[in-house]
Amino acid sequence: MKNIFEKLKQRWGINSYWQMAVIFIVFGVTGSSSVKVAAPVLEICGIDKSMSGWIYWPLRILLIFPVYQVLLIIFGWLFGQFDFFWAFEKKMLSRFIPKDKTKKALTETDQSL
Repeated sequence: MKNIFEKLKQRWGINSYWQMAVIFIVFGVTGSSSVKVAAPVLEICGIDKSMSGWIYWPLRILLIFPVYQVLLIIFGWLFGQFDFFWAFEKKMLSRFIPKDKTKKALTETDQSL
């Protein structure tokens, strides 16, 4: 049975444990940096903890998410892993963007004619 690191190497399509360590470092640096970077933006937008938790936390998450995505690409580039993180981001964001069902239906209709 393969260990978890071998499975990650295979799943991510990477070659070495060194590259895996760098990728984990980039994830860690990006996570902690995105919280720090988002703090002034939250202040500018007037989002603070005095707001109701039902409003504050969703707004905070909605704001930190794009900051995290951008920083992940930047730090990935700085650590020499741009290709990995670019592919990672495209794959992850494709899960959130709905497929255009109308376009698919039109293509299927054109093929049946």
